[in-house]
Amino acid sequence: MARSSKSINTQPFLGWMGLASFLLILDQLTKIIAKNNLFENVSQPVTSFLNWTLVYNSGAAFSFLAQAGGWQRWFFTGLGIIAALVMIWLIRKNASQRVFSLALSLLLSGAIGNVIDRIAYGAVVDFIDVHYMGWHWPAFNIADSAITIGVILLIFDEIKRVNK
Repeated sequence: MARSSKSINTQPFLGWMGLASFLLILDQLTKIIAKNNLFENVSQPVTSFLNWTLVYNSGAAFSFLAQAGGWQRWFFTGLGIIAALVMIWLIRKNASQRVFSLALSLLLSGAIGNVIDRIAYGAVVDFIDVHYMGWHWPAFNIADSAITIGVILLIFDEIKRVNK
């Protein structure tokens, strides 16, 4: 049976969803390990620049709105769900664009990972503490790393597209 020209090849889309799912599982597993093996706000040195430190972030990036009284939990949860649905649609529509779809898959896994935390724990579980000479970067997790790399790839892809 011949495929119509309007049918969409779902194989690339499923690959991107598989990558996002893998990263989501990795994120959630590392958070479970952190929650089961670390004490909140107690640093365990790993190297001269890395600690494991369990913290809960009820706000957004860099604890933005963390002290806002609780409404931010549901605001960021809803925002994350809407963003995830839009990203799934964009990946489906543009699955053959490798860098764009890779970036969105990373963003998707991170967004869903942090939404799960907000629903399950009321805050995002962070545990990676990078520091240098007494200066500490805000604690983060695998989801945050995926989001950061995804944003960098989106910027790179857009610059590449504009300069064509």
